[in-house]
Amino acid sequence: MEFLFYLLLGAGAGVLAGLFGVGGGLIIVPALVFSFTAHGFPVEVLTQMAIGTSLATIVFTSVNSILEHHRRGAVRWPVFLWMALGIIVGSALGAVTASGIKGPVLQKIIGSFAVLISLQMLLDLKPKGHHALPGRLGLGAAGGFIGWASAIFGIGGGSLTVPFLSWRGLTMQQAVATSSACGLPIAVAGAISFIAVGWHKPLLPEWSVGFVYLPALVGIAVTSMFFARIGARLAHRLPAKVLKRLFALLMFCIGMSFLLK
Repeated sequence: MEFLFYLLLGAGAGVLAGLFGVGGGLIIVPALVFSFTAHGFPVEVLTQMAIGTSLATIVFTSVNSILEHHRRGAVRWPVFLWMALGIIVGSALGAVTASGIKGPVLQKIIGSFAVLISLQMLLDLKPKGHHALPGRLGLGAAGGFIGWASAIFGIGGGSLTVPFLSWRGLTMQQAVATSSACGLPIAVAGAISFIAVGWHKPLLPEWSVGFVYLPALVGIAVTSMFFARIGARLAHRLPAKVLKRLFALLMFCIGMSFLLK
């Protein structure tokens, strides 16, 4: 039953990853926190495990999403390259930051972030006007901040990368596609860092590798890899406004549940 839950979670996260370029972590982290709590995992480590496992699953989710967006010529690879350099450093620092925060406090931070993102999506808040893309140093700095924040929240960075790239003049499809590509270095660097910082931690349950829980990783990865391509195809065919609003409402409920625990 537990593994079936992870399979279904992977399917939903995969569709969201391809459709919105969000990597699926906004759904995976809260779902894993609830699952790990229900299974009696120690509170001292379960939030960090949810984040680390989420980042590890995004490695698989992002690959298929990237391939589909690349096939349609929407990924801006030069932009990705310079952002990725900052992302790798930022993700490692974010994992170290998250490992030093107590689990309940970290859940409150994640809940606040989920509520803010849901309000931004519901109200369609965007920076006014469009500006040219920054230079290499600016892209690297933006990638560093996005990587740091994404590793703390266990997300692929799309909720930060897509608005940034859209504000900087990319079309929405290019922003989503390039954000999907940026999710890969975030996930790889973040997952490796969470494995490293959690390697010798006490209280880890069986089948854990650092802060990554292998049964959840396998179950989510199996279905998310397939469903990410479906989401990417939908992003190029369907108006996502209604789905975006529904997703925002779901995120608001999840965020409030964390804040009111």
